[in-house]
This record gives sequence, C-alpha cells and structure tokens, in this order.
Amino acid sequence: MRHRHYIPLTIMLFLTFSALYGQNGTRLIGYDAKTIGRGGTVTGFFDNPSLMMNNPGGISFLDATQLDINFSLMAPTVSFQNAYNNTEGKKNYFPLPSLWYVNKPRESKWTYGFGLYTQGGMGADFSLNHPLYKNQQGDYIQQTYHSKFAVMQGGPSVAYQLNKKLAVGVSAHLVYSQMEFQMPYSLSPNMLKGIINPQNGFTFGNMFSAPFESGGLNYSEVTASANMKDLNAFGFAGKIGIAYKATKDLSLGLNYNSPTRLHFKNGKADMDMSAQMNDAFARVMMGILQQNPGMSAEDAQVAAMNNFSQLGIDLSKGAVAAYDLSNTFSLPQSIAFGVSLNATRKIRLGLDVEWINWANAFDKMQLSLSGGKNPNINTMMGNNGSFSIDFPLNWKNTVVIRTGTEFDLSQKLTGRLGYAYGSNPVPAATVFPVFPAIVKHHIMTGLSYRVSQKFAINLAYEHAFKNELKASNPSLIANEFNNSTSGLKTSIYHLSVSWKL
Repeated sequence: MRHRHYIPLTIMLFLTFSALYGQNGTRLIGYDAKTIGRGGTVTGFFDNPSLMMNNPGGISFLDATQLDINFSLMAPTVSFQNAYNNTEGKKNYFPLPSLWYVNKPRESKWTYGFGLYTQGGMGADFSLNHPLYKNQQGDYIQQTYHSKFAVMQGGPSVAYQLNKKLAVGVSAHLVYSQMEFQMPYSLSPNMLKGIINPQNGFTFGNMFSAPFESGGLNYSEVTASANMKDLNAFGFAGKIGIAYKATKDLSLGLNYNSPTRLHFKNGKADMDMSAQMNDAFARVMMGILQQNPGMSAEDAQVAAMNNFSQLGIDLSKGAVAAYDLSNTFSLPQSIAFGVSLNATRKIRLGLDVEWINWANAFDKMQLSLSGGKNPNINTMMGNNGSFSIDFPLNWKNTVVIRTGTEFDLSQKLTGRLGYAYGSNPVPAATVFPVFPAIVKHHIMTGLSYRVSQKFAINLAYEHAFKNELKASNPSLIANEFNNSTSGLKTSIYHLSVSWKL
C-alpha cells in the first residue's frame, strides 16, 4: 500500500521535465547530488540507487531498500558572435528531476529497482540579425532562433549477486524525447529541383545559383523561416553492468549503454520563403533595369512579375506552407569503467572513464516533410509537397574522465570535491548557436548531512567553464555561421534526499 504514494510523484516528475543542456554532448555528467559532488564518479561506487543509470550491477551491494529523489536546476549562458551579431542568448532555467527506488530483499541474491531520469538534451533561445531579413529602410528584422531537445528515460533494473564479491545487473529503460527547432533554415539551391526548361533540364536550382552574368540570381543558398515543433519519440535503452568488490576498500565497475534509435513522429513544420522570394524578386527587377536603363521601376516590377509567371510561379499565392514532419535520430552507445578506493577510514577516491559513440548517433538528422500545399514552393522544389532533408551534424566520439573524492567531516557531515573533463564532440563545420554542446571542463563540490540513520540530505554545485568554438568557413549549416563563434557555460544546483526504508 505504501508504494501507491509514489505514483503521483512519478507522474509529476515525468510531466515537469524540460529541455536542458547536456554536459558532454547532450548528456549530463551525473544524475544525483551525491555523485555530482564527487565529480560524477559512480560506476565503481556502489552506494546509491542512481547506479541503475550507470552500473545496475552495483545496486546488489546497497545495504538497504532505498528511495532517492533528486532535483537539479540548470542555469546555462549561451553566446554568439558573427558578422551581424555579438550577443548572449535568453537566460533560461531548466528543472531536472529524477527519482529512484531500489528494493533490497533480505536473504536474497536478487535486487531490483525502478527509476526515472532526466537524461539530457539541449536548448537555446536567441533573437539574431540575418542578412536576408531587413525592412524597406534596410534595418534588420531580428529572427527567432530556438531549439529544444529533451530526453528522459526510466524503467526497471535487476541485479544478481553471483558471490560476495561479484554482481551483474541489467536495466531496461523506456526513452521519451521531445524536439523543437526554429530559425532561418538554409539549403543548397540544388534542393530546388523543379524543371524550368525540359529540353536541357535547367532547374530552379540552376537559376538561383547561376551568376548574374549568366542570367542567374547568384545565390549560394536559399533560406526559409522554419518552425518545427511537436516532435515526440519513444525508444529503448538497455544497460548491462558488472560490479566487483575486490576488497573491502577497492571496488571496480564496468557498464555498457546500448544505442537508442528515436523515430520522431506527428510533428509540424511551418516553412516561410517570403523573405527569400522578395529578395529574388528584387534581384530580377535589378537585372531588368540594368538591361533596360530607361525603364521605370513600375514597368520593371510588372516585367519581373511576368517573368515569374512564365516560370509557373503565381506570386499572389505567396511562399508559405505547412508540412507534416517526422525525424529520425539516435542516442549514442557508451562504455564506462569505474574504480573507487577507500584511501583511509574517512577518505574515499573515485575515477570513471567513459567512451561515448557520438559519431554513429549524431551523424545527421533525417527530416521528412509531407503534405505541403503551396503550389509555388512545390513547383520550385519539383515535388508534390513531400521531400526529405539530411541535416548534417558529424559529431565526433568523446572520452569523459570523472574524478572525485569524498571525506567524512564528522559522523553526520560528508564533504565532496570533483572534476570532470569531456572532449568536445561538436566539429567546427556544424557548430551553430542553438546546438552548442561544447563545454569541456567541470568542477563540482558537495555536502551530505545525515539527519538520522535512515534519512540524509545531499547538496552539490556543478560548474562547466565557458568554452567557445569558432565555426569553419564554409559552415555546413549556413553561410551566416561562417567564422562565427558559439559559446556555452553552465551552473547546476543539485538537491537530493535519501530514505533507507
């Protein structure tokens, strides 16, 4: 009967999770205040239920049935600089709840548990200038740049103690993710596959990309205001952990996380090419006036409209369309090794090393749009309103090293210190301001207070130092990001409570 009280709390935690910044790529360094305080070291420390995420075999060595609730608050600071901007993003605060319960039956080699975790993600909000978006006076019309990629997972874990020193465990977790994305979205003119001249195969893409002297519009990219939202996905994540108590003072752990394939469905995408078409119309008019120096602006406008009409473009129908959207994306597999050592009766040391396979997971996003009904866009794209786009990411594999110590200050107080380093997975070719998962160096500190033998309060503070990454030229995302600089730093405040039941 007691467990019924956990159900409303579980639902509340699940509904309140939101987008956040990962601390290596899109993943957090740790999931509870106790482990964060000592640098996120957990794989070889068999002392709390969050092992279900990092080494489920370790829950075999917990000394009692236990319930932990953790709440963290992340405060990231993002910055961006390019030829048109030098600014910080909106100040956002992200709540990161997690919940764990482990049942440790007496006189049994089996231990089982259940947890819900805010695993990671990223998000940012900027208002930025873009060279395409200007009013008639030539002043910039700031555009919204927004992203949200949020991941939560949860489910059961079970561990079996093979002998007094060795245990194995598995976790089978359901993964839920949300994604949103809004910004000017640029593509190669080659995406405009609509045929203008069937005899030679000349396309709208050829017209937009050809230089002025060849009768083209001289674009290296075409841009639409994109608002992609309501994307949701479910997936599966499996974990296998091995826990080994070599001696009473030395513990070793090994953990494998499986990759997770996410198929985002039921999304919506609003695409607005009005600014691009207005700019193209102005270039056509300019070309007409250069060829006909005595022509009035009004006559050039009429001639430009006739030119577009001959190409099958009815400018009165605009260039705005709504699409159904789906997306295929992955979360990475990883392997972690951890060790903990009781250096003295009051001091414990820990080290974790983890390899994360970002290269396979974050190679690209596969976006599929369908149901677009604007005839102008369909004519230029050369389709019936359905097409696919591969959004490049090209992330690199990373190694994360977590180190830390905890020390007993008294019978009731335990202090902690830690440091973590994670190599940056984001390449210069694909970094951009609303996906800046680039921090490397983290310091942590924490404190636990044992109120009683069964109840403890844990606090921790985590700081990821600012890291900046300069984009390559050319950027694979868009010309506006050529030689731009994206920056990120974060502060996270952690509070958890632990009950031994």
